[in-house]
Amino acid sequence: MKTLIPSEITPVQLQTVMQTAISPRPIALASTVDKNGNSNLSPFSFFNMFSTVPPILIFSPSRRVRDNTTKHTLENVLEVSEVVIGTVNFPIVQQISLASTEYGEDVNEFIKSGLTMMDADFVKPKLIAESPVNFECKVLEVKSLGEQGGAGNLVICEVIKIHIREEYLDENGNLDQAKLDMVARLGSNWYSRNNGNNLFEVPKPLVTKGIGFDMLPDEIKLSRVFTGNDLGMLANVEVLPEGNYIADQEMHREAQQLLLQNKINEAWKILIQ
Repeated sequence: MKTLIPSEITPVQLQTVMQTAISPRPIALASTVDKNGNSNLSPFSFFNMFSTVPPILIFSPSRRVRDNTTKHTLENVLEVSEVVIGTVNFPIVQQISLASTEYGEDVNEFIKSGLTMMDADFVKPKLIAESPVNFECKVLEVKSLGEQGGAGNLVICEVIKIHIREEYLDENGNLDQAKLDMVARLGSNWYSRNNGNNLFEVPKPLVTKGIGFDMLPDEIKLSRVFTGNDLGMLANVEVLPEGNYIADQEMHREAQQLLLQNKINEAWKILIQ
């Protein structure tokens, strides 16, 4: 196994490893204003939700690794403690990339990226009309993590209003994950796309308790066919099905095809004589 000590490699090498390994990362499209009301728009992939009640989002405009300068977004939220965070999906990913260009502080990235400004209801920064979801936020705190190039600055935001584009809702009025077609950042220039072609569900063992790997019979657990994912699905039943368990690899492959369709009970039926 290759091992690295962060202090023994360059900041660029460390950043490359971390951003590639810790992925995919959701993207926050942060709309801010300076003290004079000038708009700024920039994407950040150091971003996530950290609380539901209260609703808290955090993103981090890090100091630039190459020259230790700070981004206009950071400077703006220190002047005006408000931000709109828009989500990013595939239809606007190229425009989002353009908004990440390091334009001068007098340049409005909304105009450069071709995205549309809309007035928010409670904060000064503009909504991003094309974003599937916009979060109007008050900035509660900006926590610096260091003074060197690459150091993050946690912008801790409380959501005070949410705007959702209706074309991304299902028939019950809820956000439809497949319709959203969200994108996420990977390492280097890579992104990932989350649409109906690659979405899959994994039932959470919260209400029920799966039997676990240790309770699987050896005929199943020691199979040369089943992967760890396959066994995880088979071990996520509450009660081990009774019967004589089949060690035949052809039957295991047949059961595996059912597992790929999330048909766990049907797979178990094939594995029992």
